Amino acid sequence: MRRGKTASTAGQPRGQIIDAIPIRDRPAEFEYRAVPGHWEVDLLVGGKNTHTATLVERQSRFVMLVHVEGKYSNSVVKALVRQVQKLPQGSIASLTWDQGMELAQHKRFSVATDVGVYFCDPQSPWQRGSNENTNSLLRQYLPKRSDLSVYRQNDLDAIALNLNTQPRTTLGFRTRGAMLAEAVALID
Repeated sequence: MRRGKTASTAGQPRGQIIDAIPIRDRPAEFEYRAVPGHWEVDLLVGGKNTHTATLVERQSRFVMLVHVEGKYSNSVVKALVRQVQKLPQGSIASLTWDQGMELAQHKRFSVATDVGVYFCDPQSPWQRGSNENTNSLLRQYLPKRSDLSVYRQNDLDAIALNLNTQPRTTLGFRTRGAMLAEAVALID
């Protein structure tokens, strides 16, 4: 379709997340990993338009994988709410997401879980560095272009368990699971 030279989409709310709280508005405690309960989230993309949500807790690097039915905000929010409600009380205070429209219904998520959602700046994946690193590790289990819909939640839980029980140099050779357990014990 041909358009005139003055045609523009500037100023139109296309692809914008309404009432998104930018990452720069997060409390300072987030930056230093001193306080547990702050999670980074992303969608791992597979072949045939399939997706798996990845959640990584910033302090312990604990990993959770979530089976999602599609990339649409409704299905992603529904799956994340279901998974987050399985966590011990107080172990999740916030989520940090990229600019993807998958979490456009972030208010619905926040109301259902009492968890704040912050959004990274556009084209700034380093603002969720723990999650980006974990996504790279996950590719040994969930290769690019593989059909992620064949992995049920039980399969994803087994992959996450494998990652969470491996000792990590960055954690003083402790496991992610042990680190999260220690953090949750301090909260209680």
